[in-house]
Amino acid sequence: MSRIRPDELDERLGTDDEPFLLDIRPEADFEAGAIDGSRNVPVYDDLRGGDDAALRRRLDEVPDDREVVTVCKMGIVAKRATRMLDDAGYEASTLAGGMSGWNGYERGSLGYRIRSLWCRLRG
Repeated sequence: MSRIRPDELDERLGTDDEPFLLDIRPEADFEAGAIDGSRNVPVYDDLRGGDDAALRRRLDEVPDDREVVTVCKMGIVAKRATRMLDDAGYEASTLAGGMSGWNGYERGSLGYRIRSLWCRLRG
């Protein structure tokens, strides 16, 4: 299963290689703050509870002509969405660290920089 770091995603935003951003968080969380251009399909609670069918029922909202990057709060539940999309034939990745990672990247926080370095060293 593929994942993409916030800095890698940021480099691709606004380019010809821009992925479709699928934010699976609850609507209230999405409205409180999201990555520009992302689409909210609020199936987080369903996936967390083991209901993969919730996302399958909404696949008509997800384009299949470009990579899909799944986003949740921390990236954990988004991995489940990415796996399901992979199984359905989509090219999909999980945003590493989810919105927490994205927000840390945007702020340039020390915690983000340490986690990012650790991830790069691990490969």
